[in-house]
Amino acid sequence: MALSFDKALGIHADALQVRSRRLELLASNLANADTPHYKARDIDFRAALGHAQQGETVAMRRTHSGHVAAGGAAGQAVEPQYRVPSQPSLDGNTVDTQLEQAAFSENAVQYQASLDFLNTRFQGLRTALRGE
Repeated sequence: MALSFDKALGIHADALQVRSRRLELLASNLANADTPHYKARDIDFRAALGHAQQGETVAMRRTHSGHVAAGGAAGQAVEPQYRVPSQPSLDGNTVDTQLEQAAFSENAVQYQASLDFLNTRFQGLRTALRGE
């Protein structure tokens, strides 16, 4: 009987990749809070995770036969969308620092929860393989 990590780990491995990508976007938004004309971006976690579970990635068009075909990771299954600002600044920046910090904190907690869950799964697999 073959061991399938995809079945053993479930959705959490994909969730970890999507949450990691979202953390990158939210950190980028916070870093550019004072950059004129910067547009805040985010991804829809549910849509990205759904695409990751179906094995879908961002489709890239090859414009020349000599180009190398590119694949995508689960975190890039859905294109980041621009956030609709509740009140854009005068310089065109759409980053709401408080909203971004709250989203970053929430996503970081969920990322850690996924890591903890995966750690528990790996400990259970290790125990099963040792036969304890």
